[in-house]
Amino acid sequence: MKRIDPSATIPQGTYIATVGFFDGVHLGHRYLLNLVKNEAVKLGKKSLVISFENHPKTILPTNYVPALLTNNEEKMALLADFGIDACVLLPFNKQMANLSAYDFIKQHLVKQMGVHTLFIGYDNRFGKNRQETMADYMVYAQELGLRIIEASPFLHKGVHISSSVIRKLIEKGQMDAAAELLSYPYQIEGTVVNGQHIGKRIGFPTANIVRNVTNKILPPHGVYAVEVLLHTTVYGGMLNIGVRPTLSDTKTTSIEVHILDFNQTIYNEQIAVRFIGRMRDEISFTCVDELIAQLDRDKQHAIALLEKNRAV
Repeated sequence: MKRIDPSATIPQGTYIATVGFFDGVHLGHRYLLNLVKNEAVKLGKKSLVISFENHPKTILPTNYVPALLTNNEEKMALLADFGIDACVLLPFNKQMANLSAYDFIKQHLVKQMGVHTLFIGYDNRFGKNRQETMADYMVYAQELGLRIIEASPFLHKGVHISSSVIRKLIEKGQMDAAAELLSYPYQIEGTVVNGQHIGKRIGFPTANIVRNVTNKILPPHGVYAVEVLLHTTVYGGMLNIGVRPTLSDTKTTSIEVHILDFNQTIYNEQIAVRFIGRMRDEISFTCVDELIAQLDRDKQHAIALLEKNRAV
């Protein structure tokens, strides 16, 4: 996939495009992206996603900025894997926020990005304060020589899919439901750092993870079955997010993964974990022996969930 420089100027009529933040590139997004791809093939043109470097709510006057499902590199990789030909990430700044829909279409879509046809999600609105309607967009398109097509609603099992719906599922630890709507398991990434080696002493060595980015959503405290991606190899594992109440008196949240059938030293390595299922809450045990017995049960539970996931 071609990554277009946000300052580039593209010849008019080059791309079949859509515009949005596309956090997660979930099933609802993929429905819209399929429309773009099919129209591009039909007309002998290229497909383009116009997105933004930062979430609009980081600039707009609001008390809420959502934690993200994907960082920019993950989003670009998902779009590329889906078969989109090109993508541009425009900086969303105060100047952009103050553009009317008409000016955004004229300046960025027609004159800069060379859009021939623009697909718009049925509930997507853009421009200052999102004041203008689809009917307004159609009038602007006729004046500016652009086709605009409104996509029909997309429902999955009767549910409208959005990034906010998926974030709420992850906030509740419903990782399998989130994965169904994303079409892939949610993941976090980070660097393996040296820990206190307590897990190793009780027979369950863990890799302690410091996340590379902190603006992605973190599932709630608890124990999860995960897939661990190290370099190009995928391992099974069980991961704890929490404060380790049996072994520590700290209130600092840690992320630790026990990688199954693994005994390498991987300090300072980059690692990604994909959440397959939530197994239980974090529990405080009266003694270490109780913890070890529970970890043995967790291991068998994780193996079963991972095998079930592989069989799907």
